[in-house]
Amino acid sequence: MRNDTTQKLPLPALLALATAVFITSLTETLPAGVLPAMGADLGVGESAMGQSVTIYAIGTALTAIPLSAATAGWRRKRLLLTAMAGFAVANTVTAASASYPLTMAARFVAGVAAGLAWALLAGYARRMAPVALQGKAVAVVMTGIPIALSLGVPAGTFLGEVLGWRVTFTLITVLAAVLVGWIAALVPDYPGQRRDGRTPILRALTVPGVAPVLFVTLVYVLAHTILYTYIATFLDRLGMGGSTDLVLLVFGAASMASIWIVGARIDRRLRALTIAATVLFAAAAAVLAIPADSRALVYLAAALWGLGWGGVPTLLQTAVADAGGDAADSAQAMLVTLWNAAMAGGGVVGGILLDRLGPDAFPWSVLALLAPVLAVVIAARAHGFPAERSRTT
Repeated sequence: MRNDTTQKLPLPALLALATAVFITSLTETLPAGVLPAMGADLGVGESAMGQSVTIYAIGTALTAIPLSAATAGWRRKRLLLTAMAGFAVANTVTAASASYPLTMAARFVAGVAAGLAWALLAGYARRMAPVALQGKAVAVVMTGIPIALSLGVPAGTFLGEVLGWRVTFTLITVLAAVLVGWIAALVPDYPGQRRDGRTPILRALTVPGVAPVLFVTLVYVLAHTILYTYIATFLDRLGMGGSTDLVLLVFGAASMASIWIVGARIDRRLRALTIAATVLFAAAAAVLAIPADSRALVYLAAALWGLGWGGVPTLLQTAVADAGGDAADSAQAMLVTLWNAAMAGGGVVGGILLDRLGPDAFPWSVLALLAPVLAVVIAARAHGFPAERSRTT
């Protein structure tokens, strides 16, 4: 039996998983920073190019549940290596493509690889850690998201401006190839689920607390994606188009601070942290909705947004795993599906808002979506977002 008071986290292996999260997040969100350049190079408008985020998310949303079921018996390392190889292939095609349809096909394949990865990463991290450190293990792995947003996307945006956006996608391919070797060498392997031990996916919805977490996931991520996908366009309307990389840097730095705070307190404050994340994002949207010609307010909003967003992946994946219990793997697969459905929906809804109402509509849409999110989190006191996490999770 493991001694949870003395056992340490397997950091080299967890950092490999964090790098996998970094690759998935960077591949998904990079077009937001190079949207105008990609669109001009491929001969389409910005709203059409924004659908490169949508098609990625559709690939994940459509395949996460069926692929999770089909590969449930696979050994975990084999499945993770397959997903990373998929990213290497998809980003290579994206970097080389001169065709919009081919680029969109490659983005769809990358989304499928993400579905494989996201359905297993949180559970993989929890299996490597003692019970008392599971929340921290997931937090370590999820640092890949704010690092991608704070360093990866701004760096990719800068490289896209200086060397061309294709260089960035090529570098992601190189990183994925390196990660394959890292995973093979240092990440422990685990067996998949036995057929008689698997929980049907939809049955997880009947477990108390799972449905509220999934609702919050869908609507919160939708609000985030509407604003994030078109942030370059929104900033351009404010006369800050040339500062997109700096705004994303502030956002990402605040996200890193957020995930550190969440990692340190999630075992005792999951409910309070989720409420705080929602309120901070709403405050950011309110600041952006104010018709003021102030760069300082934009940077303030980016910081509040990052503080709200950074810890959300850790909070929601921990919440759904805790609520799911024996059905945690099925609940995680549903969360991945809804997360990426929200990403796809954000790209589509954002494009419609941009074409019909203009970029000023983005922060108001965020406020409208976060109101029911806050209500559900507050109401789910007994299950979903309890004040205290179970120590036997």
